[in-house]
Amino acid sequence: MFKRLSLSTVLALSLLAQPASADAKFEAYIQGLWPWLQSKGFSRQLFDAAFDGITEPDKLVLAQASKQPEFTSTTSEYLVKAVTQIRIDSGQAKKKENAQLLNDIQAKYGVDKHVVLGIWGMESNFGKDLGSMRVMRSLATLMYAGRKKDFAREQMIAAMTMLKKGDRQPDDFKGSWAAAMGHTQFIPASYLSFAVDWNDDGNRDIWGHYPDALASTANYLAKAGWKADRPWGWEVRLPSGFDRGLIGRRNWKPMSEWAKLGITPATASKFNAPANARAFVMIPQGMNGPAFLITDNFLAIMKYNVSHSYALAVGHLGDRIRGGAGIEAAWPEVNIDLSLQERLEMQKRLNAGGFDTGLVDGRFGAKVYEAIIAYQRKAGLEMDGKPTRKLLERMRKSG
Repeated sequence: MFKRLSLSTVLALSLLAQPASADAKFEAYIQGLWPWLQSKGFSRQLFDAAFDGITEPDKLVLAQASKQPEFTSTTSEYLVKAVTQIRIDSGQAKKKENAQLLNDIQAKYGVDKHVVLGIWGMESNFGKDLGSMRVMRSLATLMYAGRKKDFAREQMIAAMTMLKKGDRQPDDFKGSWAAAMGHTQFIPASYLSFAVDWNDDGNRDIWGHYPDALASTANYLAKAGWKADRPWGWEVRLPSGFDRGLIGRRNWKPMSEWAKLGITPATASKFNAPANARAFVMIPQGMNGPAFLITDNFLAIMKYNVSHSYALAVGHLGDRIRGGAGIEAAWPEVNIDLSLQERLEMQKRLNAGGFDTGLVDGRFGAKVYEAIIAYQRKAGLEMDGKPTRKLLERMRKSG
């Protein structure tokens, strides 16, 4: 009679039998996920199929997680790479090829078709790069390494749910390093909540059927609060003597009030929005760079990706596909005389004082510039919005 081996012994023997290239600790980590996933209602058969052949973490995932360009580049650097003439031309060609489809999607969801095209272009270069990395491996790698762990845990449950429902098969479940999938790069949780079956064939196929993906994106933005009667925003000219204390999302005002204050569109003849549509002034690269008047629709785009640079790129790419002009004002060079630790300290001090900078990550974008101006206004300082060592020293002295 054979003695029954313990689960830990079986696991140890199976790991020893794996190829030399396998990572035993990673495999053990994956097997350790089983009780958790079992408690969520998934079968052992599905678990084994989902992780079949995944024996080591994906190094490319870890590399990409630490250098997302929308969070590590200045806005101008990001836009140069994101809104190219080739991408504009491609978007205009897709618009012409899919005129009826795009009009129908816009009519149903009330979302500007040019913004949908902007997201399609930004996310997969109009279907040229759907992502070839295994979704389950990417998520397991992020969890194992502690990178975006909470995000990865949520998405793993959603991904397993997709497999359980038959939305995708384990051997063809692919996406980006962050498990974003298909033509418009939906993460698993977004797929479950917002993906739609545009052609009524019984499948929400955002990988092989781009109309499903475009309609799903429009549905996402509609549910995120997109309003059909206004654009995402405009580049604007601020009048001479403009009160800089009015900059930032603390100061939402109706379009009628901004017009009275002398703000005018930089590249358009007029503001195409209702007088009562609310907006705020954004300076993504400081007072010496372009200024924008931003509506709620910009925030809807940010629910797709929380980066201001990304949302601005989507909106601007959509405008260029429509036939609009480029950004008029010149982008300034960014020379900040603060070390990384000093940048982090400045963000922490601003946040502690009630001036929201968003993530404490050392990157200075739209929210940081807004926070600095708000701090300077309260402290009675010149509102130049510049993150300098002198300003940090002032913050230190004032506690």
